[in-house]
Amino acid sequence: MSARFDFRIHARDGLARTGEIAMQRGTIRTPAFMPVGTAATVKGLRPAEVRATGADIILGNTYHLMLRPGAERIARLGGLHKFMGWERPILTDSGGYQVMSLSALTKRSEDGVAFASHLDGSRHMLSPERSIEIQRLLGSDIIMAFDELIALPASREAMAAAMQRSMRWAARSRAAFDSAPDHAGLAALFGIQQGGLDERLRAESASLLRGIGFDGYAIGGLAVGEGQEAMFGVLDYATGQLPEEAPRYLMGVGKPDDIVGAVLRGVDMFDCVLPTRSGRNGQAFTHDGPINLRNARFAEDEQPLDSDCHCPSCTGGVSRAYIHHLVKSGEMLGAMLMTEHNISFYQQLMQGLRSAISQSRLQAFAAEFLRRYKAREAS
Repeated sequence: MSARFDFRIHARDGLARTGEIAMQRGTIRTPAFMPVGTAATVKGLRPAEVRATGADIILGNTYHLMLRPGAERIARLGGLHKFMGWERPILTDSGGYQVMSLSALTKRSEDGVAFASHLDGSRHMLSPERSIEIQRLLGSDIIMAFDELIALPASREAMAAAMQRSMRWAARSRAAFDSAPDHAGLAALFGIQQGGLDERLRAESASLLRGIGFDGYAIGGLAVGEGQEAMFGVLDYATGQLPEEAPRYLMGVGKPDDIVGAVLRGVDMFDCVLPTRSGRNGQAFTHDGPINLRNARFAEDEQPLDSDCHCPSCTGGVSRAYIHHLVKSGEMLGAMLMTEHNISFYQQLMQGLRSAISQSRLQAFAAEFLRRYKAREAS
C-alpha cells in the first residue's frame, strides 16, 4: 500500500475486520457505510449534516453526473468535491449498473456499452476508458473499474461471458487509470469481482483481478434480486477469494441485517440508496425494525423515532406524531428529518460493529442486534 491509499486492519473477530483507510482527503473507518450522493448530493441533507451522522466517505455516480451537469463542466468548476462542498473522500461507481438498469436502448460490445440517455434520449458510449476518464474529471478518490452486470437468475454461460468480459474491461480500466499519473498518484482503483452465484466463476474472476492488481476489491453482481440467503451463500466463499490485505466492498447493499451478515463474513465497505430513499418515502429504520410513519397509529405517538438513536431528531424532542404529520402533509421537512435519522442509524450501526470487532464480541453484538431488529417481523 502507498501513502495515497493505506489500508490497515486493527482488529479481527472471526472473519470480520475493523481498520482504517488513510487517503489524502481523510481517513475512512471500516467497516464503512457510504451514503449515496448520486447526483452530487445526498438528497435532503447538507454536506455538514452528512458528516455529522458519522459518514467518512460518500458515493457519487458516473452515469448521472456524465449526463447532467457533465463531467467536463464539473472539472471546469474545480471538481466534484468543490462543486458539492464535500471535502472528504468520494468513491464513484463506474456507471455500468445505471447504463443497464435505466437506459431503454443499449447495445453491448467489446468496446463498451452504447446507450440512450434516460433524460432526453441522446446517444452515448460508455467504455472502460471513458468511465475512468469521467471519474478522473470528477476528481474521485476511489475509482471503480468498468464492468458488465447481468440480472440474476441467469445461465452459467451468461454469467461466465459477463465475468470474462468484465475482466478484460478491468485490465483496460487499470491501463486507463495508470495513463494519468497525476490523478493516479492521489487516487485509488478498485476492481470488481463477478461470476453471479457460481463459486468457480468467482474464483476465476478473483484470480484474474489479483493478477491485474488493485487497491481494493468489490464483490459485484449481487443485490440484484437473488435474495439474502443466496447473497450470503456467495459471501461465504467470495471474501476468502479476495486479497486479505485489501478492503472488500459489497456494492449496493443494503438493509441493516444484510450489512451485519456481510460484516460477519469479512466485508469492509457498503453503499445503498435505501436509507435516503426510505426516508423520502416515510420509512424509518430503528433498532426494533423499520416503521412506516404514514401509518395512522403514529398520529398521536409522542415517542422519538428510536429512543436509542443519537440523531438530532431523536435527541431533540421530535416526535413520531410530528413526523407523521409532515409525511402525510407532503412537507419536505419530513423527508429531511427521516433521511438524517436513517443515515445516522446506519452510521451508529457501523460504529457498533467496529467497536464489537475491536472488543472481540461481534457474535454477541450481531445476535442481539438481529434479535431485536427482527422481533416485529417475527411477531
